[in-house]
Amino acid sequence: MAISSIFNDVIGPVMRGPSSSHSAAACRIGLLLRDLINAEITDVIIDYDPNGSLVTTHESQGTDMGLYGGLLGWQADDERMMNYRQGIADSGISIQVNYLSYDAQHPNTYRIRVANADTEHSLTAISTGGGMIEVQEIDGAAVELYGDFHELLIYGSDWHSIEQGLPENLQYDFIERHQGQRCFVELKSAAGFDVVDIVAIENSEGVSFVRYLKPVLPVLSRKNVEVPFLYCQELLAMGQAEGLELWQLAMRYESARGDISEEDVLNRMRGIIRTMDNSIQTGLSGTEYQDRILHSQSTGFGESMLNDSLLKSDLLNTIVLYVSAMMEVKSSLGVIVAAPTAGSCGALPGSLLGAAKVLGRSQDEVVKAMLAAGVIGVFISEHSSFAAEVGGCQAECGAGSAMAAAGLVTLAGGSLQQTVTAASLALQNSLGMICDPIANRVEAPCLGRNVMAASNAVSCANMALANYDPVVTFDEVVDTHFSVGKSIAHELRCTALGGLSVTDSSKQVEARLLRFKSC
Repeated sequence: MAISSIFNDVIGPVMRGPSSSHSAAACRIGLLLRDLINAEITDVIIDYDPNGSLVTTHESQGTDMGLYGGLLGWQADDERMMNYRQGIADSGISIQVNYLSYDAQHPNTYRIRVANADTEHSLTAISTGGGMIEVQEIDGAAVELYGDFHELLIYGSDWHSIEQGLPENLQYDFIERHQGQRCFVELKSAAGFDVVDIVAIENSEGVSFVRYLKPVLPVLSRKNVEVPFLYCQELLAMGQAEGLELWQLAMRYESARGDISEEDVLNRMRGIIRTMDNSIQTGLSGTEYQDRILHSQSTGFGESMLNDSLLKSDLLNTIVLYVSAMMEVKSSLGVIVAAPTAGSCGALPGSLLGAAKVLGRSQDEVVKAMLAAGVIGVFISEHSSFAAEVGGCQAECGAGSAMAAAGLVTLAGGSLQQTVTAASLALQNSLGMICDPIANRVEAPCLGRNVMAASNAVSCANMALANYDPVVTFDEVVDTHFSVGKSIAHELRCTALGGLSVTDSSKQVEARLLRFKSC
């Protein structure tokens, strides 16, 4: 398993709503499939296992949009995504979707075959939350591919003949040998492969053809990656020994994980925050989109604030306003940052940017707060899950709340211990939260749960700043988060088979939205 990165696993990707993070994950799978066939795609067959989540959600929660856009070569934030159906029709690609029981071990499993008149390839992958993927099988051979390496797949008669044809000066980090429907050697490299080397390999005796799969993640892996900590207790020990704040520890971690400078870490986070802020400002100006459950409500909330008709709480009300604006941008096919996921994209940026506005904090202070939030998310990514299909809404909004709480304490100038305490309290308060999307859309009750996550973060930040005792360590809470998530019923883990999803009101909304299906 790849070591988590703040910019890969926790805060990102930049993507287009109105869907869940499946859209970004599926887009990455589609892009890899394009590289795998390395030619025009004419036919695609997709198998979803009814025992998982994608049978009921692949259309309504953005999997189709992301996967088909990726097959067309589009990125997850491409403005053409909203016209993906027309794009597939114009391309002439024939797509067949099957619901088949094949004992998929993960609820978000994709089994896909792509073909044209000359060749075909198969791939099995899972979406692990927040837009992250793991390719588990290519052409019938077990693989472990996350999209964080340059991958050269060299097909031939046998491994020995293939390896005999490799140029002597060819640089790569790992070599793996695979035998499935075809024999191939996989080379993983942190650096790109030169076209001259690829041509030389293709012309080697014993090599049938070569496929070059480009990375789909912003931070790449490499050989012998070492990070300063993987558990919160290790972070606390390092921070206390060296007098470091949470954001400084986050910067050190991400610099080591990505082999990038600390200044680069700061600049990347600045860019992400600009995107978040642009999304919120777009939402505050009002959004229009017909194919959604909720109309723009943040504008009315803002007017109520100005009219002094709400309960007094400038900081919390501003946060609610910002969370709502972000969620409305997502539901109107706007560009958002999955942080940690698309379904929970409002709580973290709404909390930190809203609080920063009220408290008069600078952009650099927001960057530090977001880094602090990001490293809290690393522990959840490493030892639990961001996928609602695995752990319910506690995996998404619960995680976002814990991250936001740590970020808020950082904005307030709290100590390292206080930031971790806030995260522990917020995640404790989120345990058992189910995922039951109304009308099978990631809008309601998702908006309310993002607001609840942000409100919880504010309360827990203040409790931590007042030195409340969390009782249970953050590492223990994360372990509990994972075990509780697994105990939540399948029907309540983003399958739209239970909870609010099956109410009469939900079914009525779903019927109303069906008229947009053919648009």
